[in-house]
Amino acid sequence: MAQQENQVTPIDDEGWVVDTEDCEARELAHRERGTSRPITVVGNPVLHRECKDVTEFGDELAQLIDDMFASQKTAEGVGLAANQIGVDAKVFVYDCPDDEGVRHTGVVVNPKLVELPAGSRVLDDSNEGCLSVPTAYASLARPDYAEVTGQDAQGNPIKVRGTGYFARCLQHETDHLYGYLYIDRLSKRDRKDALRQMAENTPRYPVVPND
Repeated sequence: MAQQENQVTPIDDEGWVVDTEDCEARELAHRERGTSRPITVVGNPVLHRECKDVTEFGDELAQLIDDMFASQKTAEGVGLAANQIGVDAKVFVYDCPDDEGVRHTGVVVNPKLVELPAGSRVLDDSNEGCLSVPTAYASLARPDYAEVTGQDAQGNPIKVRGTGYFARCLQHETDHLYGYLYIDRLSKRDRKDALRQMAENTPRYPVVPND
């Protein structure tokens, strides 16, 4: 079943997405309409190239978003990009808390990360993981504030911002859609260690094996 055609993402007076209201009900509605799919893992070609722009905002996109929320829940993730379930399209969903414990739930189509002035960046070197690099974690410095522009599921322009853990999520998922995994931003040694962690452990959710 597709999303309701009149479902429009709420926007505040400054043009930012209101993604903190009715999170549980919205996530559940998507998930109940969707079908969980297995996760693609590092090495799958769809993860290592820029995804295609979305140009059609109809039932097919709505169903993809529902499936992504279902897949994210199965994998116990906080964000998921379309190529992580094998779909070559610039879409990501999220259901992620910030450092204050506030829950953010939403979808961004054709996202672009806003470049912040160098002087305003405060780096956070917390651990990061990825559903496409299962069971592996590594410290990675990222700005603790992020802004993303894009479109909602109906094609309307939107802006999303986040701090702390949610800022990391926005950057991580946008990276995915341009062909980058978080391990691509690590040193050679740390990347090798992350791949070793992945090889030595078993993912807790279904994955697509690489040929």
